[in-house]
Amino acid sequence: MRLAIPALLFASALSPLSAAPPSTKPAPLSVLADQVKLPYEQFTLANGLRVVVSTDRKAPVVGVSVWYHAGSKDEPAGKTGFAHLFEHLMFNGSENAPGDFFKPLESVGATDYNGTTSFDRTNFFETVPTGALPLALFLESDRMGHLLGAVGQETLDRQRGVVQNEKRQDDNQPYGLVQYAEQQALFPDGHPYQHTTIGSMADLDHASLADVREWFRGHYGPNNAVLVLSGDIDAATARPLVEKYFGDIPRGPQPLPTMASVPTLKARKDETIHDQVATTRLYRQWAVPGLTDPDSVPLDIAASVLGGLASSRLDNALVRKEHLAVSVSANVEPMERVGEFEVQVDVRPGVDPKLVGQRLDAIIADLIATGPTADEIQRAVTQEIAGRIFGLEKVGGFSGRAAVLAQGAVYANDPGFYEKQLKQYANETPASVKAALQKWLTRPVYALTVAPGARAPYEEAKAVQEAEKPIHGATEVAASGAAPATGPKRIAPPVGDIAALTYPAIARATLSNGLKLVYAQRTGLPLTRLAITFDGGFAADPKGKLGTATLMLSLLDEGTPTRGSADIASEQEHLGSRIAAGGSMDRSEIDLAVLTPNLAPGMDLLADVTLHPTFAEIDRVRGEQLAGIESEMSDPEGLASRTLPGLIYGPGHPYGVPASGSGDPAAVTKLTKADLVAFKDRWLRPSDTSIFIVSDLPLGVLRSMLESRFGAWKNIGPAGAASTDSPLPAPKPRIVLLDRPGSPQSVIQAGEVLGANGTDELLPLIAANDALGGSFLSRLNMDIRETKAWSYGVQAGISRYAGRVPYLISAPVQTDKTGASIQAMLGDIKAFLTTQPLTDTERERTVERNIRQLPGSFETGTELLDAMQRNDLLRRPDDYYTHIADKYRALTTDELNTVARRDIRPNDLVWVVVGDAAKVKPQLDTLGLPVEVVKAPAAQ
Repeated sequence: MRLAIPALLFASALSPLSAAPPSTKPAPLSVLADQVKLPYEQFTLANGLRVVVSTDRKAPVVGVSVWYHAGSKDEPAGKTGFAHLFEHLMFNGSENAPGDFFKPLESVGATDYNGTTSFDRTNFFETVPTGALPLALFLESDRMGHLLGAVGQETLDRQRGVVQNEKRQDDNQPYGLVQYAEQQALFPDGHPYQHTTIGSMADLDHASLADVREWFRGHYGPNNAVLVLSGDIDAATARPLVEKYFGDIPRGPQPLPTMASVPTLKARKDETIHDQVATTRLYRQWAVPGLTDPDSVPLDIAASVLGGLASSRLDNALVRKEHLAVSVSANVEPMERVGEFEVQVDVRPGVDPKLVGQRLDAIIADLIATGPTADEIQRAVTQEIAGRIFGLEKVGGFSGRAAVLAQGAVYANDPGFYEKQLKQYANETPASVKAALQKWLTRPVYALTVAPGARAPYEEAKAVQEAEKPIHGATEVAASGAAPATGPKRIAPPVGDIAALTYPAIARATLSNGLKLVYAQRTGLPLTRLAITFDGGFAADPKGKLGTATLMLSLLDEGTPTRGSADIASEQEHLGSRIAAGGSMDRSEIDLAVLTPNLAPGMDLLADVTLHPTFAEIDRVRGEQLAGIESEMSDPEGLASRTLPGLIYGPGHPYGVPASGSGDPAAVTKLTKADLVAFKDRWLRPSDTSIFIVSDLPLGVLRSMLESRFGAWKNIGPAGAASTDSPLPAPKPRIVLLDRPGSPQSVIQAGEVLGANGTDELLPLIAANDALGGSFLSRLNMDIRETKAWSYGVQAGISRYAGRVPYLISAPVQTDKTGASIQAMLGDIKAFLTTQPLTDTERERTVERNIRQLPGSFETGTELLDAMQRNDLLRRPDDYYTHIADKYRALTTDELNTVARRDIRPNDLVWVVVGDAAKVKPQLDTLGLPVEVVKAPAAQ
C-alpha cells in the first residue's frame, strides 16, 4: 500500500500557555512555537537497538512503536512489495507467540495497534496499559528475533492473498490507478521510488519462502530498528525491561542505505487517463527534496498557501470567485530521500478542463514569481503549530509522540528533529519560500488529467520483464543463516495490574435562554473543544428534500453579514482553530477546536457562523454537494451505502436515506435559501440545543464567555419534531447486484433492521457480535480474510442510531469469490447462532479486551467529547462509562448467545453487491436468493 509518512504531530511538556487567559487577539506565533517540547532519553543496546523513552503520566498507558529502516525503496528488482508483505507476515505469529499477533494485544486491552509500510520504513505500534508493557515488549522482540520458524508456506500463501486483495481494494477506488501513473512519470527506470509500496502482482506471485526469509534476515535486525516508548514509563524502568526482551537478539547484517537523488523531468509531461470517476481531476506534480532537506519546510508552507489552507489561493480563485472547481488541494508528501509536491483540482461539472488547467498553471506561476505574503505564511505556520499541539494528546498510534520521535531517529538520526524543524517553520520568510519555489517548481511539471470514461482492462499481473527492471541503490543483503533460528523456548510474561478507568466528572449548566452546557475538564494542554449539537440530522430531512441538512450545514461557514467565506477561513487560520459543521443520522453539530489562548476570538467566530449565516453562497456550495453525490455514485463502497438503507428501511422511513446524508441530486438541485433557513430555524434552537465542552478552563469561565455570545439567542418559529417510529416494510431477503463492469473486486454490503432501538441497552448484543464480526479476530474476518484470503477485511456490527438500529455487514472481496464469500459468511453466521455458538473463551476475550481498553480509550479531548455526546443521544447517564466495566463482567456466555439468537436473523439479510455482473451474477445465481441486476451509474 502507498502510505504517506505520518504528519509530525508533536507532544510537549506542560505548557505555560495552559494558564494563559483567553485573549481577544491571536496569540503570537513565536509564543506558540516555543511551547512545543518533547523531553526524551535514549540508549542503545549492545546489539545496536536504539531505544527512545518519553515520559507522560497523564494516563496509565504506554505507546510502543518499533520502526524498521526498511521500506519499498530498499527492494531489489523482482521483489517489489516485499516490505509490505512482511508487515503482514509479522502479524501472523512468531516462534514463541504462535497465532495472530492481535490476539494477545486484544486480550490486554491494547488500543491504537497496527502496522504500516512506506517507501522508507516499516513500523508496528500499540498503546497498552502499563501493566501489559512487558508482554508488548515480549511480543515485539519475538517477532524481531524469533519470527522465521513460524513463517511457513501456508502462512505466506494466505498473506500473499490478503495483500493482493488489499491492492485490488485500493485499485478499485475512483482515481485508484493514479499512484502508478505518478510514480512511473516522476521517477525514471531504476529509481528506488518508481515502484509503489504495494508492489506488483507478478512479484507477489513469485515470492518464494526462501525469498521472504532472505529479505527478513537482511533488514529486520535490532541494529536496523528504533524502539520508542512513550507515556507512563521512564528510562530507568524501561532499560532493564528492554534488555531482558531484546538484549539476546543478535545483530543482523548492516543494510547499506538506499540512496536516491531528486530526478528532474526533461520536459513537461502531459498525460490523460480515464477512470470510472464523476469529476475530471487535474494534477500537477514535481519530485522535490526529502524530509530532512532544508527546502522541505518552505515547500510545505508554499503548498499550504497554494492549496492547503481553506483560504488558499486556489480555493479563493478557482472555487470561490471563478467557480471553475469544486475542490482543490496542494501538499508535499515528504519521504526520506525525496518528496512529492502535488496540486489537485476537481473541475466543476460543465467547465472545460483545459480552461481550468490554464488558470491552474497561471496561479502556480504567479506564486512562484512573486512568492507568498507574510500574512499567508503566518496563517500556514499557525495552522501547522496548532495541529501539532493537538497531536500532543496521543502517546502512541500512527502519528502520536512515539511515532514522531521514531521518525526523527530513523530519518534524521535525531529523535528531536521535530523541534529543529518547528523552529524552521517559525522563521521562514516570503523570500525564503519564494527561493525554494523558484528552485524546485520552475523545473518541468508532470501534468496528469483523470477524465471520466472507461477504465483500461485491469491487469492482475504485470509482465515479468517490467517487474525486473534494475533498481539502482537497492542491494541484496547476505543472509545470516540458512535456517530459522528457533533457539530456546521463551515464555510470555504475565500481565501486571491494569488500572481501572478514571472517567472525568461531567458537569451541566444552562445559559439564560435555556441553552444547555455539558462539560468536562481536561488539564495539561491548552486546548478547548466545543460541539453545538442539535437533533436535525439526516433523518430530519423532508422526504422530498433529501440533502437539506447537509447543504445547510455546509453553508454555515460560507458567509455572515460581517464576514465573507474567505474571511472566515482566513480568521480560523490566524487563530489556529477549526470550525466544522457536519451531521449524522440523528443529530448535527457545529464544532470548534481551538488553542485555549485563542478561545475568545474563536468563540466570536463560532457564534457568528452559528447565529448569522447568510446562505449567500448557495449556488456554489450546492454545486459542490452535487459533485460529491456524483463521486459517491462512482465509488463502489459509496454506491453500496447509498443503496442499502432504502432497501432495508424502505424509502419512506427517516433512516431509509443515503448514509452519507448527501441526499437526492434532484432534490438538492431545487433547494432554496428559504428551505435552508426554515430547516435551521426548526432544528437549531437554543431551547433544544446543547453545547458539549472539553477544556482546560473551568466551567464558570466558559459559561460566562458563552453567555455573552449566545445568551441573547432566541427561538424562531415552531420546533422540529424528531420521530423515527415510521412503519418498516416486511423483510425481503435478496441480492441487489449493481453492475460495474471492469471492477477488479466486488464490494459486498448486507443489512437488516433489528427489533431494538439505539436507546436500549445493547451492550450484550454488541459484545456477542464482537466474536462474530466486530473485531479483527471475529469469525467472519478470520474466515474470509485470514483463512481463505479472499478479502482485505470483513466486519459486521450495529450502527447506533437512536431509533431502530441496523445490523450491517461489509466485505470487499475478490471478484471470482463473490458468491462463495456470501455463502461462507451466511454459513458462519448461521453456525454462530446454532451449532457453533459463542464460547466461554470468546466471551472472556471480549470482556477482558473491552475492560482493559478503557484507560486508553479517552486519551484525546475528541474521544471524550464523542463519549459525552453519545451518552446524551442514547439517553444514558453521564457516568455511564464509570460503570461499564461492571456491566461487561456481569455478562455470561449463555446471555450473549441468547441475545444473538434473538436479534440477528441471517435469513432476513438484504445483500448489495457492486461488481462486474458478467463475472459475478453466475456465482450469485447459485445461492438460492433472488438476484436483481441494476446498472450502476456510468461515468459522465
